[in-house]
Amino acid sequence: MDLIADRGRRVTIEELNTTRLLSHARKQAHQRNLDDMVIVDVDAHHYENESYDEFLPYMENDVLRQLALSSRSKNNRAGISPSQVGYQDMGGRVTRYPMRSSEKTEGLKGAQRDIQLGHRWMDAMSVDYSCLFPTGMLNIGLHPQKEMEVELCWSYNRWLTEKVLPEGGNRFFSMLCLPFNSPEAALRHVEVFGDRPNVGGFMVTTVRSDMAVYDNAYMKLYRALEERGLVLSFHSGPNWGEPIYKSCNRFLAAHALGFTWYNVVHCTNWVINGMGERFPKLPVIWIESGLAWVPFLMQRLDHEFMLRPSEAPLLKKKPSDYMRDMYYSSQPMEIQDYGAMECTFRMMNAETQLLYSSDYPHWDFDLPSTIYDLPFLSEKAKHNILGGTAARLFKLPPRNDKQKENLKRFGNLTAPAAAA
Repeated sequence: MDLIADRGRRVTIEELNTTRLLSHARKQAHQRNLDDMVIVDVDAHHYENESYDEFLPYMENDVLRQLALSSRSKNNRAGISPSQVGYQDMGGRVTRYPMRSSEKTEGLKGAQRDIQLGHRWMDAMSVDYSCLFPTGMLNIGLHPQKEMEVELCWSYNRWLTEKVLPEGGNRFFSMLCLPFNSPEAALRHVEVFGDRPNVGGFMVTTVRSDMAVYDNAYMKLYRALEERGLVLSFHSGPNWGEPIYKSCNRFLAAHALGFTWYNVVHCTNWVINGMGERFPKLPVIWIESGLAWVPFLMQRLDHEFMLRPSEAPLLKKKPSDYMRDMYYSSQPMEIQDYGAMECTFRMMNAETQLLYSSDYPHWDFDLPSTIYDLPFLSEKAKHNILGGTAARLFKLPPRNDKQKENLKRFGNLTAPAAAA
């Protein structure tokens, strides 16, 4: 049945299947022999708003649970920021958003349907493992009720670890949402969920107005993560309602600045307040900010630090050196100037610190070929960035002998993987 106009023709439900939409991605993967490489996507998303009725009942507070459930209606998409409405699908040009509900998944619903759709896009891109993040809840830090953030994170994390990830065939893992506005609750999440299967760490949504990552209230949280060998990530996003962005009259401007600036601020506070010295074994990842901000911030902080080192007494080396100890996700890569990008890769030690991410299914996602086709990367750098480093970081095993050979060749074969 014809459904939607696309460049002058009609598109059918069958043509909107994820595998069909990503057919060119599958061709790229085959042409580049990507199946021989472990590819780990450290930032992909699902639409948890489609499953609110499944995980809201996990909320522990009776009053807040009733409040959340009573607000649900047949067409309610609560949790998606009003500033995002109409911009992820670019005015209807990205058909995978409005037509997602029409894609057939053999009668599966809820978590199982999410998994099957996920496997389709992963197989098309030759992605072996994917770190699954929510979408609407990336703005959870803006909720005016601290206790509601706690309850929503708790219910989502229970649902994800008990219903979704166990159905993923061990190809999905997650860094679970932390209710960062409540340090005590965040610590409880690590203690309860930290040792569950397919949990690689925890994620802080950085779209917040008053988050101080250096506050002493968070030190127990960071230590708990470090002791358990878990990863801490900071996932950015836009907030057109932020006072500093209110003068922006285009989503393009708020999107370009917001995703970058939230991580710039929090990374600055992390580095200058000596978190790298206090927690040297805690892996930290900065997600979905692009890469152009990294050399900018390195140079700015090094310059200021050399003029005022007394204001950062915990630092034993330059701020840029601490930044090179941390990890960064690749998406969205500013790919307009290869010379500038090559300089950026050099400054951040991309061969060991950069992690591939697609950000699928969002409108600006990147295929693995975005990394693979960079002319200045060595074979080792391509393998490390596309998945080798993440496989070591999250202890992910190879899925075939060729992948195992490559992981071993480039020094990313972990003990669990070797046993496998």
